[in-house]
Amino acid sequence: MDVPLNLNHQFELIRQSATVAMADRILALKASGQKIVGLQVGDPDFGTHPAIMDVAMKALRSGLTHYGPSRGYPDLLAATASKLLRDEGVPYDPASEILVTHGGIHAYYTAMQSILNPGDDVLIPDPSWATHSNMAIMLRGNVIRIPAPAENGFIPPFEEWEKALTPRTRVIVLNYPSNPTGAYPTREYLQKLQDFAKIHDLWIVSDEVYGSLYYGERPTSAAAFEGAKERTILVNSLSKSYAMTGWRVGFLAAPKAVIDNALKAGQNSITCVAPFIQKAAAFALTDPEIQQFTANMRAAYARRRELVLRLARELECEKVLVTPPQGAFYFFLDFRPLKMSSLEICERLLEEANVGLVPGSAFGSQGEGFVRMTVAASDEDVEAGFRKIVEWAEKQ
Repeated sequence: MDVPLNLNHQFELIRQSATVAMADRILALKASGQKIVGLQVGDPDFGTHPAIMDVAMKALRSGLTHYGPSRGYPDLLAATASKLLRDEGVPYDPASEILVTHGGIHAYYTAMQSILNPGDDVLIPDPSWATHSNMAIMLRGNVIRIPAPAENGFIPPFEEWEKALTPRTRVIVLNYPSNPTGAYPTREYLQKLQDFAKIHDLWIVSDEVYGSLYYGERPTSAAAFEGAKERTILVNSLSKSYAMTGWRVGFLAAPKAVIDNALKAGQNSITCVAPFIQKAAAFALTDPEIQQFTANMRAAYARRRELVLRLARELECEKVLVTPPQGAFYFFLDFRPLKMSSLEICERLLEEANVGLVPGSAFGSQGEGFVRMTVAASDEDVEAGFRKIVEWAEKQ
């Protein structure tokens, strides 16, 4: 009998992405001819603006098809620094405090590679996007989930951070506005968390890819406090805000020592982001017409958010409880009155109502009983899908 080859045992501790798995399943069903209302994926239904594509095509034709600078082209680094100053009010040196990455996921990965040592404790709110925990585990960190219950607006009660602290704690991971809940904390809460991080010598890694998608007061960046830059690492991308998910371009903003490490990680994993994509990204971040395009997208998400809230009032379903999200483009629908697991709910909604959703349990134990629904779909699909969800729930 053949002796099995050794594998990395860290991967036994993580699961494949529930979001991607559901998306793959729905694509297969659609390919077979089945009509599915897909409200499961966090991918804008808008196409990338044609002017961005024109810049990329021009760059291709001009010969930008070879290796580019691994840190990023100076014009994109400068554009990123201008965006951070304009939107977050935080100044960064484009030459030493910013790194262009292969999307937000790569930015997060290189950030964690740069600061995490095996056995370090990483504090992550629950519920949260599974990739945040999975990457920390892959890098041999010890993840401690901080309860962020619905009853507290999906924000961890502050004493939970204090209770979780150990001598090995090194990192706090944030993602606001949140995937999957759309929640984000007050400026006062973030200030208190920064004070906590300073006292205990902790890094804060803040995934702010949904930072421009909000429906009330603009969320505060984790770095927008006096002295916060020296212990805060910002992760961002153009995927959600510029409808450029497939372009895979993002950035990391952090102290020089972190960027120096992250640069080595990038050089030894992707070499560089494609030059023609970098040129398109620099244009997207700076062109006034494109900024209006992103504002129009946010207005469309706001309209669909109001559509769901109006339908929830009209349909008066007591088995699906709807809380308005503060940001991002998701609803975290509360199915707890049904007393079913979130996985069973999603399986049955797909099979019996032809609606694709993501189980809340994929985001942590505090997500059990909830289901994530996107409004990054057409108005027609959002309305049809939500009506089907309520109709199904009322029959249970």
